[in-house]
Amino acid sequence: MAGRYFGAPVVRREDPRLLTGHGRYVDDITLPGMAHAVFVRSPYAHAHIQRIDCAAAKAVAGVFDVLTLADFGERYAGKRMAETYSAPHLRQEIRQYPLAKDEVCYVGEPVALVVAESRAIAEDAAALVAIDYAPLPAIIDCAAALDKDAPRAHATAADNIIAQLHNAYGDIDKAFRDAPHHFSVDVRQHRGGCHAMECRGVIAKDEPYGDGLTVWSSTQSPYLVRRVLTRHLEEDDSRLRVIAPDVGGGFGPKASVYAEEIVIALAARTLAMPVKWIEDRREHFTATNQQGDQVWHLDVAARDDGKMLGLRGHIIADNGAYMPYGLRLPFSTLIPLPGPYDLTALDVRMDVVFTNTTAKSPVRGAGRPNTAFAIERAIEAIARGLDLDPAAVRATNFVTADQFPYQSGNKAPTGALITYDSGDFHGCLEKALALADYAGFKDRQAAARQAGRYLGIGVSSCVEDTGRGPFEGATIRVNPSGRVLLQTGAAGQGQGHATVFAQIAADELGIDIDQIEYRSADTGQFPHGIATVGSRVAVNAGSAVFKAAREVRDKALQLAANLLQADQADLELVEGTVRVKGSSEARLTLAELATQLSPIVGGELPMGLAPGLEATAYTDPQPSTTASGTNVAEVEVDIGTGAVKLIKYSVAHDCGRLINPLLVNGQIEGGVVHGIGNALFERMHYNDDGQPLSTNYGEYLLPLATEMPPIEIVHQETPSPLHPLGVKGAGEAGTIPAAAAVVTAIENALSPWGITIDSYPVS
Repeated sequence: MAGRYFGAPVVRREDPRLLTGHGRYVDDITLPGMAHAVFVRSPYAHAHIQRIDCAAAKAVAGVFDVLTLADFGERYAGKRMAETYSAPHLRQEIRQYPLAKDEVCYVGEPVALVVAESRAIAEDAAALVAIDYAPLPAIIDCAAALDKDAPRAHATAADNIIAQLHNAYGDIDKAFRDAPHHFSVDVRQHRGGCHAMECRGVIAKDEPYGDGLTVWSSTQSPYLVRRVLTRHLEEDDSRLRVIAPDVGGGFGPKASVYAEEIVIALAARTLAMPVKWIEDRREHFTATNQQGDQVWHLDVAARDDGKMLGLRGHIIADNGAYMPYGLRLPFSTLIPLPGPYDLTALDVRMDVVFTNTTAKSPVRGAGRPNTAFAIERAIEAIARGLDLDPAAVRATNFVTADQFPYQSGNKAPTGALITYDSGDFHGCLEKALALADYAGFKDRQAAARQAGRYLGIGVSSCVEDTGRGPFEGATIRVNPSGRVLLQTGAAGQGQGHATVFAQIAADELGIDIDQIEYRSADTGQFPHGIATVGSRVAVNAGSAVFKAAREVRDKALQLAANLLQADQADLELVEGTVRVKGSSEARLTLAELATQLSPIVGGELPMGLAPGLEATAYTDPQPSTTASGTNVAEVEVDIGTGAVKLIKYSVAHDCGRLINPLLVNGQIEGGVVHGIGNALFERMHYNDDGQPLSTNYGEYLLPLATEMPPIEIVHQETPSPLHPLGVKGAGEAGTIPAAAAVVTAIENALSPWGITIDSYPVS
């Protein structure tokens, strides 16, 4: 596909509205008679609830009610939240109650809801809700959770194991027997939370004799929220509308369905008034899903030249107190194995465990950064052990360009073989090394050491399964005014959907991009959608936009051929006008054609065509596309203080064809910063009792602009053969390899002391 807009650095069309304060986020919405809600949350990581006394809180002037689970009636009092993603591998499935029933299992679990005239009144009253807790032992460390004598995260559970997963292929025993070299890697990885600029928020309004229940939520997954709400409320989905307005960042945790969405909906229905809840930042630290610890042990078998012959190991993955995303996060850790490397034998087991910490779900990269870090640690162990150049070891192990489509041997949860559709891993490596001046680094390093400074360089490569189905959809409608309405179900949180989808449609329809109006993420306006997660929307929704625009184009040409009495093959669509090639007279605008398909009473539809110059299309079923890349980090380490300064960061990335290089660069830069935060700053600390110790930005550190290096990006465009656009995902590309690149660079700076690093963030 080529055109005027596709591939051009079009400035984001969303920005003028947002930058001038005309965005509409959940907290900007005010409804007549709206009440404000505050949750009363558990101060204990694990405890029995013995008594809840709401009398003092209810007596506060301006309080409408204080609600516990029992107050929603027998229909809901014993009902846990619906399962979102089922998996046959689950050993025990313990889902959360919307409000805690008898037991709390993490600090921040919602127990009661205060609804009042204002947020301030609700907060004051919440402090008066008296709850008697009987504390129970808590388990915080995911490795210790496997001990048979460990405290149970749930009092009635047999143990703390959620699932035991196993991915294997090839003859692993033979690989280790035949290999002249064996190396081991032990790593502990920590991932923090979402930390979007906008915290979560929910508004619910119920009109039992009107439109039914409407919920506004700062979610990445409005259709999943609708599905869970309809199941929990036992409501027909035609009576339930979920809208994701402007959302100030998502990064994965906003893709889950939360207890708060159910409770606010129930409160609006119970009290017969609109109810708003806006999460404060402390709640965000304790109640919004995080991505937790993983403990890895890997053994790798290698030849003299560094070629890996086999990889085996064990992973312990912390899933927190509940499983709001099923096993999607653990599987997202296993599926990318063995990364971009051609490996004939793999055997990796994973224990997924409960702990008394905030529930875990994907954060940007969704398990893939953990996998990339562990695999890249194995590559570094081989290079160090055999005294080989780390970049050369990667090149020796890469899948080669002539092997695509490449089946890794690993399997998806469905049993399907994982297939890399396309790529050029060697090309990305060469581009990244050139961008970083890798060849000249040893001279720079030697000169710096002469001056008492310690520079280091680190390389990290990765693959990412992107564009995962099953579908997204799009409607394109040319109105008689000539304006074009473009609708999708894909919720946006800053990715630039209104720009890139308009670029695709504008090229197909031969119109100016400013003629397109974009609407999305409203289950009442577009019937079907999935979610904006997993770097999947450009592939899925983009393909649907292309397909719908092509159908509208074909319909316009068919109608114009009839009206102009011309052969359709002799027509072209240029600047919003269908014309006979080479003729300045025989022409019809899209507005005129749309008018023909919207006749008045007594009129006729030409040629028996369906009304409206419009089409709705959905993505054709297809496998995931494979994005890939190599990052190179250059750092300086102060050996007196341990401070790490990032000098330069180089990225070579392949996300197929670029719809908009300006936006892709922004996504990659943001992802790199997120990954640097993982490597050096972000850690959610808990004490042994499960009390969170980092609940503000004085304790939980994020990278600042002053700490960021220059980030240089070069693209390699290997089109995906799986769909007509040839694009792959890019939203998580910067994050996945970043921690490995930074940590490896720190090790390289400290190589005179033979230091290796087995965990991050690096203090």
